Amino acid sequence: MILLTQLFQYPFMLNAFRAGTIVAVMAAVMGWFIVLRRQAFAAHTLALVGFPGAAGATLLGLSPTLGFFGFCGAAAVVLSARPRASRVQGYSEESAVIGSIQALLLASGYLFVNLYRGNLNGVNSLLFGNFLGVTQTQVLSLLGVGAAGLLVLAGIARPLLFSSIDADVAEAAGVSVRVLSVIFLVLMGLAVAEASQITGALLVFALLVLPAAAAQTITARPMLGVSLAVAIALGSTWSGLTLAYYSVYPVGFFITTVAFAVYVAAILGRAAVDRTRRVRSNAEETVP
Repeated sequence: MILLTQLFQYPFMLNAFRAGTIVAVMAAVMGWFIVLRRQAFAAHTLALVGFPGAAGATLLGLSPTLGFFGFCGAAAVVLSARPRASRVQGYSEESAVIGSIQALLLASGYLFVNLYRGNLNGVNSLLFGNFLGVTQTQVLSLLGVGAAGLLVLAGIARPLLFSSIDADVAEAAGVSVRVLSVIFLVLMGLAVAEASQITGALLVFALLVLPAAAAQTITARPMLGVSLAVAIALGSTWSGLTLAYYSVYPVGFFITTVAFAVYVAAILGRAAVDRTRRVRSNAEETVP
């Protein structure tokens, strides 16, 4: 109990927990739709874009936060403007193009870091997260962006859910599927930029995908699934911040490990439940 109370004696830890809470809620809600829409690869692309953005902003003497949000937002607009892959070609060619751009952007980020010739420890913060430098200004900016993003998402939640389940039927019913996709990609860019502030660019999947994937493994109900994803994200973030405070390892590692452990537990639990149901079903069929 004493160890836990020590966490909140320092302003930087209070700011870290506040920022982590905001980021976890935003990432979990967005992540539930990302997993449902099978757009994890797009989220990964935006995460890698955030690294050269933050590194480039640092090179120019600007805040890395501006680089994260600027590059992720711009990349989201570019992704939304690209033509859809045809049914004949599939998504192999499109994935190859995006993958090539990812490699170029990641290399550009390292180039910006080398040109900066500053403290190379900043690379670890950009890639794997850092909670020591979270300020009150950052908390307020994250709160503003997160609240605005969640309000927009709440406004499009029902048609977005409809189009995510069956885009063709939703479009036939008059839903603007293309417009919703563009709005959602922009919101995804904001969520990626927010999550990168805590987990770093490379480990952003920890909050965007793992809690939502675990929640959807447990339940298919939208409201319950979103609530469960938020709970898992909050638990992973708070646990990761606590463990990072008492160790020398980056916070992104602990958040990722905890979230992954929950995801594995959900997979194993679901497999055990399905196996039990099959055994009972077989037993009932054999009873005369």
